[in-house]
Order: sequence, then structure tokens, then C-alpha cells
Amino acid sequence: MSNLERLQKVLSRAGVASRRKAEELITAGRVRVGGRVVTELGTRVDPERDRVELDGTRLIAEQKVYIALHKPRAVMCTMSDPEGRPTVASLVRGAGGRVVPVGRLDFHTSGVLLMTNDGDFAAVLGHPSKGAPKTYVAKVRGVVDEVALARLGESIEIDGRATRPASVRLLRLEGDKSWIEVTLREGRNRQVRRLGDSAGLPVLRLSRSSFAGIEMPGLRPGEWRHLTVDELTALKAEFGVPKRVRGVAVVPGVHGKLASRAPTGEKKRKLEARAERDAAGGRRAGTTRSATTLGSPRRGIPEGVKRPVKRPAKR
Repeated sequence: MSNLERLQKVLSRAGVASRRKAEELITAGRVRVGGRVVTELGTRVDPERDRVELDGTRLIAEQKVYIALHKPRAVMCTMSDPEGRPTVASLVRGAGGRVVPVGRLDFHTSGVLLMTNDGDFAAVLGHPSKGAPKTYVAKVRGVVDEVALARLGESIEIDGRATRPASVRLLRLEGDKSWIEVTLREGRNRQVRRLGDSAGLPVLRLSRSSFAGIEMPGLRPGEWRHLTVDELTALKAEFGVPKRVRGVAVVPGVHGKLASRAPTGEKKRKLEARAERDAAGGRRAGTTRSATTLGSPRRGIPEGVKRPVKRPAKR
């Protein structure tokens, strides 16, 4: 079965121009499909079967990339950060294509993060209405019993809207603390932490163990792998994405730099204090703060990255 796409979208994905500029190229008669000049906007083509040329040069569609990253704690789930904090972008160099996160994880939450250069894939799996399951393992302060489990699973209100009930089970008790597993069918802002707060069980540590059935066995913080053909096929069957599995970049093995060095000491304390202030103030991590009130941005150190050594100037 063919999968037709708008010609301007195919040109844009090939990296030759933005969609608006691609429309100008088409109407100018510079694009050929199957040897014929096409000037009509909205023309649909099959990028796998149709020969698309710009000024006589055949275009090769960007190969789709789908990876699972073990996001470390104290790393921003963005491609850049105005305050200079470490981001996931530095961990997935060499993945092929400009991959971006599917959804997000909080600064101090670790675990499975899917990344891709397929916009449709990211939009579908990242949209709450699709109900892609997300499973977290959390350490909370307090002893969880049957009553607490029931409270943790209840719907709460976030930003004026009720959440879907969560599926919660007790993993183990550890003195006056408990480890629980929480599965959500949506991804609201700080939802697991807010569930813990509403039940009087503050979350002390949080990690996502699974997203849409994709897990990270064998991946240490900072490492990533390509999704397998079987995983992509299963996602397509359940969520309709990716549209194609054939031709997807799948390189076996673990990639990326092991994030073995987390910020420690005073640096770690300052990073954690900043995250707590951001959460308490309701400011989304990564937004710009006023330099006049907060001073110069401080830079966090990604796990596995050494701090440059400053040498004294020669006199």
C-alpha cells in the first residue's frame, strides 16, 4: 500500500527548504516528479517509489531514526537551555538526523526517553489522547498500605482538569520509605510527584521504566539504543506510527557516552535547590529568568562530562 505525502512536505523533510520555501520552488517549476515538472501545490507523491528531483538532482528522503535514551537525572529534556544546563542533545550525538524528545521528563527524573526525527511519531505518542502507557518507579517518604495505594490511584486536578486514574502497586518497603510502580495513560506536568503529594507521600526519587512498552534493559544513564524492528512493528500496530518500518535506521548495540559522573557536592546541592525553587514557583524548567533578579546563569555538569581545567595565566 502506497503512502502518499504532500510534495512540499517531502522537499522539507529532505532538508532542501522550509515548507513555505518548498512551495515557492514547486510553483517556480523547479521540481520534477517521475521526470515531469509539477507546479501544483498539494500534489501528493510516494517518497519511497516516486523519483523527486530539484533542479535536476534527485532528492533522498531523510532516513527515520527512533532511539531509546536512558535519560540521567539533572539533565534537561530539551535540545538547548538558555541557562547552560546539560541537555539530552549532548547525549545523542551520532544518532543520525536531528532527533528530538517524544514528550518530556522532569529535570530530576531519569529513565526511558524516546527520541526521533519523525514528527508524526513524536506527535502521536506524545499526545495524551493516545493513551500511550508510561510506567514509573518511585521512592516515596512514608509506608504505603492498601489505603495509600487507593489514594495514589485516584484522579487529581492539574491545571483545572482532572487526570485519569493511575494504576499503582507496591514494590517493597524500606524502613519508613516505600517503592511503588505507577502507570499513567497520560503525561501531565509532574503528575507522579503531585499524586504523591496528594496522598501525603512525597516522591524522593523517580525514574520512568517504560514508555509505550519500550524499556531500557542494559542501558545505563546516558546510553541509548535504536528501537528494534519488532518494537517499531508493535508500535505501528497499536498507535499507527511509524508509518513505515522498512528502511528505518536500526543499528544493534548500545551507544552514547556513559553518564557515570553526576554533579556532586556544592554543584549538586545548587542544582537540586534550583529545581525545587522552579517546581515551587510553578515555572517550567528551561524558561529564561531575569538576569537582573537572579544573577548570572549557573552551568550544570552532565554526567560523564569533565569540567574544563582553568589554567592560571602566564605572567
